[in-house]
Amino acid sequence: MELTSSYVIESRLQLYNALAEAAETEHNLMCLYLYAMFSLKREESEGVSALELEAIARWRKVILSIALEEMNHLTLVANLMTAIGVTPHFMRPNFPSLPGLYPANIVIELAKFDMNTLEHFIFLERPRSMELKDGESFEPQQQYTRMAQKGRLMPSAGDYKTVGALYESIRGAFDNLCSRFGEKELLCGSKAQQIGPLDSPLPGLSTITTKAEALAAIDVIITQGEGAADVEDSHFQRFLGIKKEYDQLLKQNPNFEPARTVARNPVMRKPINPEHRVWVTHEQSARYLDLANSLYGMMLRVLVQIYAVEERPKSAKATLLSVSYGLMHAMAVVGETLTYLPATDENQDVLAGMSFAMVRALTPLDRFTEKEILSERLTQIIQMMTGLREDLEQGKTQNSRVLACKNQIAKATEALAGLNHEIAAMPGFAKSRAPYTNAPEAELVRETATPSTVPPPSGADVEISETDQIELKFYAKKCIHSRHCVTELPNVFKANTPGKWIFAENTTPEILAAVARECPSGAIQYRRKDGGANEKTPDVNLMRTRENGPYAFLGALEIDGKGEGMRATLCRCGQSGNKPFCDGSHNAAKFTATGEPPTMDDTTLSVRNGKLTIERLDDGPLKVSGNLEICAGTGRVVLRTEGTRLCRCGQSKNKPICDNSHVAANFRDSR
Repeated sequence: MELTSSYVIESRLQLYNALAEAAETEHNLMCLYLYAMFSLKREESEGVSALELEAIARWRKVILSIALEEMNHLTLVANLMTAIGVTPHFMRPNFPSLPGLYPANIVIELAKFDMNTLEHFIFLERPRSMELKDGESFEPQQQYTRMAQKGRLMPSAGDYKTVGALYESIRGAFDNLCSRFGEKELLCGSKAQQIGPLDSPLPGLSTITTKAEALAAIDVIITQGEGAADVEDSHFQRFLGIKKEYDQLLKQNPNFEPARTVARNPVMRKPINPEHRVWVTHEQSARYLDLANSLYGMMLRVLVQIYAVEERPKSAKATLLSVSYGLMHAMAVVGETLTYLPATDENQDVLAGMSFAMVRALTPLDRFTEKEILSERLTQIIQMMTGLREDLEQGKTQNSRVLACKNQIAKATEALAGLNHEIAAMPGFAKSRAPYTNAPEAELVRETATPSTVPPPSGADVEISETDQIELKFYAKKCIHSRHCVTELPNVFKANTPGKWIFAENTTPEILAAVARECPSGAIQYRRKDGGANEKTPDVNLMRTRENGPYAFLGALEIDGKGEGMRATLCRCGQSGNKPFCDGSHNAAKFTATGEPPTMDDTTLSVRNGKLTIERLDDGPLKVSGNLEICAGTGRVVLRTEGTRLCRCGQSKNKPICDNSHVAANFRDSR
């Protein structure tokens, strides 16, 4: 029998085993990066200069963007597993990992951010063709070789030097097994149970139903991660960029320490083997650690439920995804708060940190009781967060830096409470064990599809021209100079005329109303005074993508909490000085984005109109809620949806859908 040092994948279950190890690896890396990011300093009072603090802030954003891409890789691996008909794997060993679970040279430990840790990250993400030395403090506990034999039924893990090499073995297995068993036979899983780009803003996400899609997903993981020496935005290159700047700052200040002195491998409970671990025993720290790990475990459980049910309605799936993101955000808030607290009473200099402790099992909850169990657990978490917040508000905590986290904890608590209400309102399975019911959802949609008129835009800078028959309003801040008005009615709209330039009396109310309805930005609004019909909400809510330009909306619009009429043109290049509205900045910025994106989902909606709510998320995308058809410039349907997130930083690789590129792009805009 021939022995090999590479992974042996000769069957579907052996492929499952290899994908499970890949999932653990992505999961591990995400946690390592988040832990290091939580340790980064926030203020000059922590012993850094203004210049150093600016660099640390940049590094935090880079590490966060990489951690999000690791989450994307974990999701892609889950999609690959679902595609071959098996259950996704979200379990992993607790930190630090024991020898034998992974190749000897892949050391998995939680550590604060410093040069050693950064060099370790670079080592883990290095290209297959490159030989590098690991960080000095990440020497393997022992050397060993994992061997796998061909021709055996039991899955057996082989060795690999880099994460990319593991994925090359998996890639080859998909190719070989599709040839042996047939593409449809191997890729027999449900697409509906996967998380795709329309469900999540993770960068590079895709669903998998064919061999080509499977191989493309693996290529995304390899390229985003190790990439190659010339792939500028790979994890390897981004970590190298941080190291270059770090080296320069150390030359200026050899005592520069960018991170707090958080514990190496903190643990919740007294360890059997205390070596290489710090048991968090400080009473307040232990409470925060318990909460952080509970948020983390709950996030994983929600992800498991998303993959567990095939016939779940889209709205319910979207709710669970929102809950998972809300839990992750709250986990990050509490996880960083921990790094301001001592790990033990005996040594106040060693600070605590989140241990990412795992539960014994993450098997799916019964679909008939999932709502009750998830809501019950979320209620308990909210109660714990509320108690900690009240302690801070009542001054029971003297730690000034922990007190500074009070507002963030309060906001995260409120957000989770809102998400808990969404879980309660989510359509669920009947107790009779009947299929998923859409009845509550359908009733909700009918309620939102009732308005026949919409309030006009609010705000100043309004010019009015009226006759006895019609009132015309012009909102200058919304105008994008599409020139429908001045070209179709030059006697009414006299551009470049000093003083009054709109003369409603120079045409009939019917013609004026028709031209007003053609204004894509909604800058022109009208009200009939002669009993004629005012503009009504359209039968179909639309958004058109303009070639190299903005989004043009038609519907009963509420934008950032204000009624904005039925037409608006919103910025998607990220450069407008009048956000969220377009001001033509895309021209000067030479913004490029196709007006003909590929069709994503053209499934017909049961209701096509109703209120359309658009909200700017802070430093992020446009959150759109309501029935909407997104169309290309030619009118072709790109996406029919009941809610989505649209890119407005101009950087998404999945335009018009957000893929979290705003994080790496450092996009900034808040309401």
